[in-house]
Parts: sequence; C-alpha cells; structure tokens
Amino acid sequence: MKRKRIILPTDFSKNAWNAIVYALTVFKDDPCDFFILNSFQVGASGLSTKMARYNDTRLYNLMKEQSERDLKRELEKISALDKNPNHNFIARSEQATLVNAIGKTVYKEEIDYVIMGTKGVSGLKEVFMGSNTFQIIKEIDFCPIIAVPEDYQTDGELDSLMLATGYEHLFENYELQPLLHLPVNFKAKLRIVYVGNPADLNEAQKKSKEALEKRLDSIEHEFVEVEKDGSVTNTIQKMVQQDDTIDMLVMIHQDHSFFEKLTREPVIKKVAFATRVPFMVVHLFE
Repeated sequence: MKRKRIILPTDFSKNAWNAIVYALTVFKDDPCDFFILNSFQVGASGLSTKMARYNDTRLYNLMKEQSERDLKRELEKISALDKNPNHNFIARSEQATLVNAIGKTVYKEEIDYVIMGTKGVSGLKEVFMGSNTFQIIKEIDFCPIIAVPEDYQTDGELDSLMLATGYEHLFENYELQPLLHLPVNFKAKLRIVYVGNPADLNEAQKKSKEALEKRLDSIEHEFVEVEKDGSVTNTIQKMVQQDDTIDMLVMIHQDHSFFEKLTREPVIKKVAFATRVPFMVVHLFE
C-alpha cells in the first residue's frame, strides 16, 4: 500500500488538535507520513535600515524558536496518543502565510491530503474562517482538503460519505482517487446526491452520471435526487443533519460549477462554514 502523505496545519489551538486526532483515527490503517506544519509571519517593518533589519532578524529568530518549541510539544502529545508503527511524523516550521506554507509543502512533498480544523459560524469566527480554511480551499487547488468542524468527534469509522454533485464533469480516475480511497478502506457506502429535478439533466450530465456509475461498480453506492429546499446549501445541510450515518460530505470544486451557475450561490463557501461533519473538497484539474 502506497504511503499517504498528509499535511496537518496547526496553530496549537484546540481546534487544530481536534483535526489532528481526526486524521490519525481516519488514516489508522494506512501507512502515513504526517507533516505537522506551523507557519508564522514576521511583521516586515518596511524600513530597510540596519536597525530595522536587525530587529526583524531578531524577531524572526524568536518566533522560529517559539514555533519549533511548540511543534516539539505537539509531537510529544501525538506520540503519546498514536503508537502506530506505520505512522511517521515530520514537524515543519515555515515563515510564510498559512496558504503559502501549505502550497509549498504540497508541491515539495507530493501531498495527498491537507486536513485542518474549521471554526463554526459566528461573526468573528467567520472572519477567521474566511481568512483561513476557505482561503485554503480556494487557493490550494491541487490537493484535496478535508475540513474538520471544531467540535466533531469521530468514532474511527466511516459509515457513509455523501458526494454532492451537479454531474458537470466527466470524472477521471485520478480525480476520484482521493475520494474513493475512504469508502474502499472503510467499506463505507457512497451516496451521490443531486439537488434538483433529474428530468432537467442535459446530455452531458447524463453521460457524466453513467460514467460515474461505471467507475463505482466495486463500491457500495446509491444515487439520490432531492428537491431543492430553499437553497442548494440548505438542502445539503438538511440531508446531513437528518441522517446521522453520514460521516463526511464531499464536493468537487471547479470554477463556476453547475450549482453556482444554477443558483448564483457560493455553495462550497457556505457549506464550509456551516457543515457539522468533515467536509472534503476535491479540485478538478482543468
């Protein structure tokens, strides 16, 4: 089995720790290299005087040391929790924005997933979330992101995953790989949910649905069509809330997806803010 390579960004908060615990549990049966990544920024003073440069360097050294100390502590907590001989942990401290630190590591280390915590919706938190998780979903479009709600507890099993799609794309195997790995591993059921009237599907969408059906023949799956209830986001949220066997929501991110064209509604952004279960976003390589 090929080793999975996973980034776990951390700011040492409870929220980030919860996402780390989630990742270790969900990938317990996979040989994995986990990159525990902390990013920090030194406020550039904008003055290029000798004194300012000296202060920046001094500040950089202090912040770097602090970051490395905290990472060392985090690794100690992880090794107390995770005794899996197939799990390997690498601490990384980067001076960069979080998006840049993740992007650089994804490229350099050929990462399979980024798994991070999200905060729920409320005025201030949404600003934080908007600047972090959603920013990463938007910018890191070359690696699947799994966002874990801050108080989500996993029992270590995945019963079913829900893929919400508008069938706007003929999926390639490699695009589906990060999504299909989980139901295969957990023998979980995959539900493919279309919000809207199936009679409205055009030829391209029907072809995409048929192709998807063929690709899924080795996985337990079902296709579900639901009427729109208010908004697409609201419909998806309701389904997740009403069915507690759904352990993960998956959406495919592409510019101007079917849902967004149909509804002028930034579905992924809204779902990312409000989902109660972990949310995986897989990007399309267009």
